[in-house]
Amino acid sequence: MSVCEVCGNEIVPGSPVCGFCGSRQEGGPDSGRIPFRRKTVNLKYGRPTVETALRRLAVEIDIARSEGVSILLLIHGYGSGGKGGVIREECRRTLAEMRSAREINDFIPGDGGARSGPVKSLLRRYPRLRQDRELVAANPGITIVVL
Repeated sequence: MSVCEVCGNEIVPGSPVCGFCGSRQEGGPDSGRIPFRRKTVNLKYGRPTVETALRRLAVEIDIARSEGVSILLLIHGYGSGGKGGVIREECRRTLAEMRSAREINDFIPGDGGARSGPVKSLLRRYPRLRQDRELVAANPGITIVVL
């Protein structure tokens, strides 16, 4: 199995271009890049209840960890009421508890985009993520989990 150097999604082994993000793959042990895998999980798919979304969150974090994923992008949505949804708030509350228990390294709300300090720090650590529009744009419907 091969993974994209930029987005961390699986690609066809030996492919020069990622089918997911379109980036050229340079690879090699001398590339000077911090190796990582990135994965996107859509927690709001199927309009789940809060309880179902939180169970899915825990399962997806376990799966990502077992797959060697470093950056997990959670899509939880903003909520249809215009003031932030319950799934979003409960996911972030659960992630704060997981961070306190050292089950995850950190999480970054997507509200500020690349302007926020935590995202800037993440981009310094993984410079190739600058090409990832989902991570650099302000989006209150996502949260970045650092495993």
